[in-house]
Amino acid sequence: MKAKALGLTEIVCPPIIYGTSFLGNLYRELSWDEKLSLMKEWFKVSDGTVMIDSAGKYGAGLALEVIGKGLLELGILPREITISNKLGWYRVPLETEEPTFEPGAWANLEYDAVQRISYDGILECWQQGCELLGGVYKPQVVSVHDPDEYLAAAADATDRQKRLEDIIGAYKALFGLKEKGEVQAVGIGSKDWLVIKELYEQVKFDWVMFANKFTIYHHPKAILDFLEKLGKDGVGVINSAVFNAGFLTGGEYFDYRIVNRENPNDMHLFKWREKFFAVCDKFEVAPGDACLKFALSAPQIISVALNPSKPKRMAHNRALLDMEFPAAFWAELKKQGIIETSYPYL
Repeated sequence: MKAKALGLTEIVCPPIIYGTSFLGNLYRELSWDEKLSLMKEWFKVSDGTVMIDSAGKYGAGLALEVIGKGLLELGILPREITISNKLGWYRVPLETEEPTFEPGAWANLEYDAVQRISYDGILECWQQGCELLGGVYKPQVVSVHDPDEYLAAAADATDRQKRLEDIIGAYKALFGLKEKGEVQAVGIGSKDWLVIKELYEQVKFDWVMFANKFTIYHHPKAILDFLEKLGKDGVGVINSAVFNAGFLTGGEYFDYRIVNRENPNDMHLFKWREKFFAVCDKFEVAPGDACLKFALSAPQIISVALNPSKPKRMAHNRALLDMEFPAAFWAELKKQGIIETSYPYL
């Protein structure tokens, strides 16, 4: 796979975008050397400009600080990296024992974060994000962070409409930044693809990012139809969370919740995974590799966002892009009901 334009913008999007939540101490605190080694590997395994995905929410801005400091230490020129910053969370002093925005998820943080999604609020997040990066590097790609969660928190229909207006206002501000030349591309990422579809009726995004919703496990025709529309409209599509929070490769989380084999509501997931693993074993294909190749199989998808915590995994994923799996492997997955038999791209 080769780098492609991000929609109709001038941003060149490589086939793999690197997530940065681990730089913000997600679950555990990596040492500075560990963080720097991850950043070094971005450039080691990439053929051209590196693209990363970050957010003010990642460690209450810590990830952005690490990125700015680390890139400077590595001697990276601004033109050698494209930074995508998801906006909507603003750093504030930590006044409780642990951060309030995602208790238990972040380790050893010195700050808290509060949500600010509105016309003015998103501009405050944008400005703070630029400051946290240190002034040398700036995000060229922006979006509103988790608009689906913001809408889902509504108390009632009236509150949801108000929150929807907040999001629309935030996007007016972001497209204003684009008109001024401050950023080059404005998009949306969401775990609920229907929220992307709803907002797309009012906001013509340059790009969209699906999370958890276009995977080897989940790829219904309705999503394929929407992908086709986005492609025809010239919208760049990025795929993320392609392992359904790790379950597809053997983890205990499925879409960010712990699943239990003894729970009748979860049994179908384990049965699906057992069949999937059996086919992978038969063809000597690692389940994670199959997930990644599938995630890039639709022609509308130009890139997949990955968040490896170990440098050696990056080199493997990069090499995987140029590999071809046997047609019989995909045929067997369809035969076993792992992939929809009508799926047109494999």
